[in-house]
Amino acid sequence: MALDRWIALVFIAFCAAYGYLAFFTMDELLPPFMQRNPVWPSTFPKVLAIMGIVVGLIVLFGLEHHESKDGEPDAAEINYRRLHEYNLGQALALLALMVVYALALRPAGFLLATTVFLAGGSAILGERKWHVMLPVSLIAAGFVWYLVQEVLGIFLRPLPYFMGL
Repeated sequence: MALDRWIALVFIAFCAAYGYLAFFTMDELLPPFMQRNPVWPSTFPKVLAIMGIVVGLIVLFGLEHHESKDGEPDAAEINYRRLHEYNLGQALALLALMVVYALALRPAGFLLATTVFLAGGSAILGERKWHVMLPVSLIAAGFVWYLVQEVLGIFLRPLPYFMGL
């Protein structure tokens, strides 16, 4: 079985476990007055689980594959025999940066952590114009913080702990 189908099988198992939790364990913890609502807190996880299983089955059964007329796989597909030729270093560095971002979000504050994450991620992907990366990262982080804090009304600590606020 090809690598993408193995990944799809693991993804289906994850979505099935997530769906089991959403369908059978989340709803029994609801208080009685919330059980009459048409939309429960578990509605979105249920939809995600079902959609994940459907997408995983599509990949598992190969319904998305398009082979060329000569029978060779498309050049855009991942060839697991040539996996060492891909930029795995970049992918692993981005994953490590995501973990560092998640761990630094509370102590460093949203603005600093997000700015460093966006600038670092673009540097990992090959951008070298720091005079463009930093202002764009600052503006994007500030815009997202403003939307979440002011428009949605959800508190997001913008600055590190030692700066007060």
